[in-house]
Amino acid sequence: MKVSVSQTIMEMPTNTEQPPSDYIVKETKFGSIESSPPVGPFPVIDMSLFSQSSSQEQVELELHKLRSSLISTGCFQTIGHGMSDSFLDKVREVALQFFALPIEEKQKYARAVNEAEGYGSDRVVSEKQVLDWSHRLSLRVFPEDKRRLNLWPQIPAEFRDVLDEYARKIKIVTQVLFKAIAKSLKLEDNSFLNQFGDRALMQARFNFYPPCSRPDLVFGVKPHTDRSGITVLLQVREVEGLQIRMDGKWYRVPVIPHALFVNIGDQMQIMTNGIYKSPMHRVVTNTEKLRLSVATFIEPEPENEIGPVDQLIDEQRPRIYRNVRNYGAINYECYQKGLVALDTVKV
Repeated sequence: MKVSVSQTIMEMPTNTEQPPSDYIVKETKFGSIESSPPVGPFPVIDMSLFSQSSSQEQVELELHKLRSSLISTGCFQTIGHGMSDSFLDKVREVALQFFALPIEEKQKYARAVNEAEGYGSDRVVSEKQVLDWSHRLSLRVFPEDKRRLNLWPQIPAEFRDVLDEYARKIKIVTQVLFKAIAKSLKLEDNSFLNQFGDRALMQARFNFYPPCSRPDLVFGVKPHTDRSGITVLLQVREVEGLQIRMDGKWYRVPVIPHALFVNIGDQMQIMTNGIYKSPMHRVVTNTEKLRLSVATFIEPEPENEIGPVDQLIDEQRPRIYRNVRNYGAINYECYQKGLVALDTVKV
């Protein structure tokens, strides 16, 4: 079944009915839902300048920009990642084609109860839970021997090959970024890579947000921080929706078609001893256009013990977090109890 991107957009129905009560946000601790707050001060980092062919001055300037952005916002846009515009468009296209399939076809890859992988919507963990206005396809891509290929769509025919190629390219991107982040803190190149290990986890999540009649009352994704070490996001070209909270205010993330959006996750906040913080973010909906994004979450091996790098602990900045294993399980348990996971691993 071949569905063009334009056909996919045209065939998606526009929601004109009042959203079900399960999706209505009745209260929020983090400000009202604004579809168009100010554009945030999210710098564009050119990854190509971290290569050996760059001058020392170029590298230092880009590392300074990286450090400033991670201290102030915990996130940035990045170009020079080695992926062509046409390839990024192909990733977006196969994702849109999958979500345009009949529900019967998508249900072949449905997520089992209490499992994270597969196709579905929110996992319901509480009667009071407000649901997100989105559908998701979550797939483990690394370690490669942990892939559950029965959950990888066979339609569109290119989906598996495109995801495999994209994941391999993202793996290279994150390895470069981990080294650059270490250098930005005057650390050895592998200070963070060593904590992630040779069998670091990578989860790809395809997010689909249909049009919503009441974007003032419904979230695409509720405010949260990521449990990952680092998250890399590819956005659809035309439609904004991601917002970052800084200093008590929300800022929208502009779409740069050839850029990837990168944010620090909780586990990198632990490793940097709180110098770099995992930003709170959310996704808003809109009435007219669907939105799609592809997020990749990179985490250390669950068995690996992670903690603040020794060089980032001193009298001026004492240790904030204890060493932990399997932070993902800690994060999920805290989510069910309404706790902030990072607070539970403080010294």
